[in-house]
Amino acid sequence: MEEPYRILVVDDEPDVEQLVLQRMRREIRRGRYEFVFARNGLEALERLKTDDEIDMVLTDINMPEMDGLTLLKQISSLDLNLRCVVVSAYGDMKNIRTAMNRGAFDFVTKPIDFEDLKITIDRTLSHLAMLREALEARDKLVAIRSDLALASSMQQAILPTKFPETPEYQVFASMEAARDVGGDFFDVMRLSDGLVGITVADVSGKGVTAALFMMSSRTLLRSVAVARSDPAEVLTEVNRLLQENNEAAMFVTVFLAVFDPASGRLVCANGGHNPPLIVHADGTSNLLPQKPGVALGVVPDLAYEKSEASLAPGDAIVLYTDGVTEAENAAQEQFGVERLRGIFADSPPGDARETNTAVFRAVRDFAGDAPQFDDITCLTLYRAGADG
Repeated sequence: MEEPYRILVVDDEPDVEQLVLQRMRREIRRGRYEFVFARNGLEALERLKTDDEIDMVLTDINMPEMDGLTLLKQISSLDLNLRCVVVSAYGDMKNIRTAMNRGAFDFVTKPIDFEDLKITIDRTLSHLAMLREALEARDKLVAIRSDLALASSMQQAILPTKFPETPEYQVFASMEAARDVGGDFFDVMRLSDGLVGITVADVSGKGVTAALFMMSSRTLLRSVAVARSDPAEVLTEVNRLLQENNEAAMFVTVFLAVFDPASGRLVCANGGHNPPLIVHADGTSNLLPQKPGVALGVVPDLAYEKSEASLAPGDAIVLYTDGVTEAENAAQEQFGVERLRGIFADSPPGDARETNTAVFRAVRDFAGDAPQFDDITCLTLYRAGADG
């Protein structure tokens, strides 16, 4: 059996302990939760220093000796692998914003709705489990830095090979590494409420080191995106996590978009990556207007911004790395954005696979026998027309 999640409840009200134990008795009996209690922030800190198995802190704000907001600040300085949720009787945005800025994952208000609290706890612990898995994967990948064959195998294993294809939309992507392993990656994520996340990224450098950083970045990006629907918040959090253990001073450019198949709406965030190309049903195209942002892993505590766009039926969005636009031929000319747009001028996209294949074919034809110096990656999302 899996060990129960250990939750520290911090509240000075004397009846809270019995109330929590009574209302959560089913989860306790099932071995899902185990609760420990503290009456104020000072007691909570002492408990956290001696009990390294605590997974989550559920804290009130207004308490004697040390309040919940001060406790959050202290917890953040301890660098603990846990999540905090604030319980506030105030319900005002000032306290809530302060709590979130100090590392709170979520909040609930008093009087406590225990059904809502259970949902909040489950969501928080689910995010924590995914994050721990991602960090564990990152640590393991660093440990195998010298094994080229294994790194190559693992890289190929984590890239999607099956892509969604529905009456509303299709996705297809592929990557060709310049070496045995590359620094580019792509991903497709099915999110809540029928939304779809798509991303393409490019890690600095090449070879095994870039591949390991690539796999770490991709795993962190996926784990955070499952819990947060705002692409800008996702990039902000992943940038923070990459900054924590980045002794090699590597960075990754990322474009992330969340697509609503029902409306065609795209919500995007860009971390220093190439702007994607929107290809319309008539073959015309344009680069998606947006603020490019800064690559992840460069600037700590950076807040990314989001932008919005829309795909009409028959439109496609083409995400790519600079291995496409900067591919060179024997005369050292670069493929460039205008050649990329020219692919579709007379041949508008008919589906995602066809669009993606056309990009690779055009780049290969242009480069000829010239050596490939950079990874080539492309992902296409196509919104199906009225005819499907």
